Amino acid sequence: MSLISAALATATALGVAGAAAGLVLPQRGRGAVVGVLTAGVGVAGGASGVAALGGSRWSAAIPGLLPLAGTHFALDALSGLFMAVAGAVVAAVAVYSVGYVAGHGAHGFGSRGAQALLPLFALTLVMVPAAASVSTFLLLWELMALTSLLLVLAEHRERASVREAAVWYAVMTHLGLVLLLAGLSVYASQAGGETFAALRTGTAGMSPTVRGLVFVLTATAFTSKAGLVPLHAWLPRAHPEAPSAVSALMSAAMVNLGVYGLVRVGFDLLGGGPAWWWLLVMAMGGLSAVYGILQAAMASDLKRLLAYSTSENMGLVVLGVGAAGLFAHAGDKALAGLALAAALLHVVNHSAFKALLFGAAGSVLRATGERNLDLLGGLRARMPLTAGLFALGALGAVALPPGNGFVSEWLLLQSMIHGLAVPGVTTAIVLPLAVAVIALSAGLAAAVFVKALGVGFFARPRTAQAAAAQESPLLMLAGMGLLAALCTALALVPGLLGDGLDRAVAAVGFAGTHPVSGGGLRVRLDEVSASLSPLWVVAALTVALGAVTATTRWASRRQRRRMNARLWDCGGGAPTPRMAYTATSFAEPLQRVFDDVLAPEQDVDVTPVRESAYLVERVAFRNRVPDRIEHRLYRPVLDLLAAAGQSARRLAGGSVHAYLGYGFFGLVALLVVLVVGW
Repeated sequence: MSLISAALATATALGVAGAAAGLVLPQRGRGAVVGVLTAGVGVAGGASGVAALGGSRWSAAIPGLLPLAGTHFALDALSGLFMAVAGAVVAAVAVYSVGYVAGHGAHGFGSRGAQALLPLFALTLVMVPAAASVSTFLLLWELMALTSLLLVLAEHRERASVREAAVWYAVMTHLGLVLLLAGLSVYASQAGGETFAALRTGTAGMSPTVRGLVFVLTATAFTSKAGLVPLHAWLPRAHPEAPSAVSALMSAAMVNLGVYGLVRVGFDLLGGGPAWWWLLVMAMGGLSAVYGILQAAMASDLKRLLAYSTSENMGLVVLGVGAAGLFAHAGDKALAGLALAAALLHVVNHSAFKALLFGAAGSVLRATGERNLDLLGGLRARMPLTAGLFALGALGAVALPPGNGFVSEWLLLQSMIHGLAVPGVTTAIVLPLAVAVIALSAGLAAAVFVKALGVGFFARPRTAQAAAAQESPLLMLAGMGLLAALCTALALVPGLLGDGLDRAVAAVGFAGTHPVSGGGLRVRLDEVSASLSPLWVVAALTVALGAVTATTRWASRRQRRRMNARLWDCGGGAPTPRMAYTATSFAEPLQRVFDDVLAPEQDVDVTPVRESAYLVERVAFRNRVPDRIEHRLYRPVLDLLAAAGQSARRLAGGSVHAYLGYGFFGLVALLVVLVVGW
């Protein structure tokens, strides 16, 4: 038995054992046992991914597991990359969840059902990239959707908003499943087989119309899972309402599989396509990057802010995937490989810092019971380790050195700039816009995380809960520490991924380009730039910090001691937390700049005193920035469905004859369809 076979068998056994432990063990030891077994799933799955990323290939089939089709599995470097990322995130979050579940008792995330589902969800995250047939892929995809949906519902008894979020998630994810099922069914029927090997072979005989239909259907489903605009409506609802450990898995591992599916089907199975495919993908990616980070800038809910940040980062990834397809269509495979490598590297970096950020947000929520930044503040002094870990994750999210997000976004930017040399009107128009999108999203991301860190951690505490916050348990800090170590490694020595990224890019048709480790455009991650290398940046920052510290101490020694005394405050009194910036006020200048895009809603309610309408008793001001795309796109559809539902109630009049008539006409319609199709 090979290493990959043994590791995947171990992951499956641990996942099943974890589910059984979650169901049968008593509350006292349940969280620890489930956490250890789930971490084992992550370690085993990650080991399989690393082996595949190192060049090992593996395939297996289990004929009798699924009727008619059987199950087929295969691993190449692309599968290995996503499997390794999912395994690393699962392992760290599982350690975190042991400490997190201790504060939930026997309800919510600590219940038997939620603890049984956690290892199964982790197992599907690891196994989806290993699927090598349509039926196997759809089965694992649906299991992933169902387990994550039930985990989102874990705290439905505590907040009504959880149930609303779960409904949105259930509808959107199953609409995506319908599109995916339709697209892959058409593909398999036209290719003459349902294994991925048969799909590759059958693609050559398919018409451009059928290939285009398959791509549009599957790309829509995959971008919905990745949380791209305008199919993002479920993401800012489900991710904040889920338990924080589940939020981390969804934002740092599950959404990646939408990108995996897009790359696997678009490049590997279909073998690329015309320019309009990739222009559509780039448009969705660019829109998601800008719109997602704008909504994050307006959000005052910490977890909602991070959810919209996920939409932004997935938009950047898909922007790189679309650019790779565009360059490949133009015949420049070296440049296409570079753009795809940048996108895959950003998948890795985003998973590391986003899991860390959601872990820190969960620590804040556990300590204060609040997600609203306007009600937090002062947490740096009370939760210094959590504040430092959040700051490290935020540094990666803003794509500035020495954060780990810098290298991948810089590489993505360089691929767009090099692409300007590709001849054609399309690239001359699209690529400057893509460069502007990357730059704008990076600038707005800086403002977003300055707001989150400054208002939530460095301001004065605004509530008693924030003032009484205590540091997180050791296991929660340990899980976040593992993610922080991963972020640090990715920032300081990104070149370790060079060969693996080359193999992942080669696995989907760009063999021989070597965009990262050498050859092609000869862009090396460990030699990004002599002046911008992360190691040099860290060294420079260390020297600067040491110099500032030494200067400050030298100056303090020269000053004479002074008596502490109250200063004259002009009768105003000491500053209060109400005088400090809130998340809402911090975002107000950006709201004014992008007023036409965001369309904020403002309401001023003036209440006069009872004795006279000319004297004001109270003025209430409300400012709300709704999701404009959701309001314009989804609300009319929901209103139409509600009206149709009300009208359909007339059909249920209680008449047996009417019901028999419905059945008869339905049967006749079905027979007509079958006859026409035959």
